[in-house]
Amino acid sequence: MIKLSVNGEESEIDVPADMPLLWVVRDVLGLTGTKFGCGIAQCGACTVHLDGEPVRSCVTPVSSVGSRAVTTIEKIGDSELGRRVQQAWLDDEVVQCGYCQSGQIMSATALLASNASPDDKAIDQSMAGNLCRCCTYTRIRSAIKRVAQS
Repeated sequence: MIKLSVNGEESEIDVPADMPLLWVVRDVLGLTGTKFGCGIAQCGACTVHLDGEPVRSCVTPVSSVGSRAVTTIEKIGDSELGRRVQQAWLDDEVVQCGYCQSGQIMSATALLASNASPDDKAIDQSMAGNLCRCCTYTRIRSAIKRVAQS
């Protein structure tokens, strides 16, 4: 049995130690906002936070999480910063197909939590691992700047 804290809820789950956190979140806990993209940590669709830091859940074995708090897209809007990021996404009409957006929002929220006024270089560095098939990168940058300026 593995003990896990996801979105503030403690769970004890019976899964293999090497099971990716992504599948625990989606298939065991039923939180389907975190998406499977590539399975090799290259696209960012599966981004969640571990103690506030963005990680790729598709390559993170559940046994490596330990006592760190897991936050998914379902919970990010409970924080003031998360709500502001989500609202900026709506205001700047970032979403097209939407598939990558939970990972994009998780990465953007982590960036803004650590750097309230990121410049273009910081945004590029922080968001570089998040791919968007619809190429809404300009709107993503605009939404991040909107939050930074508010």
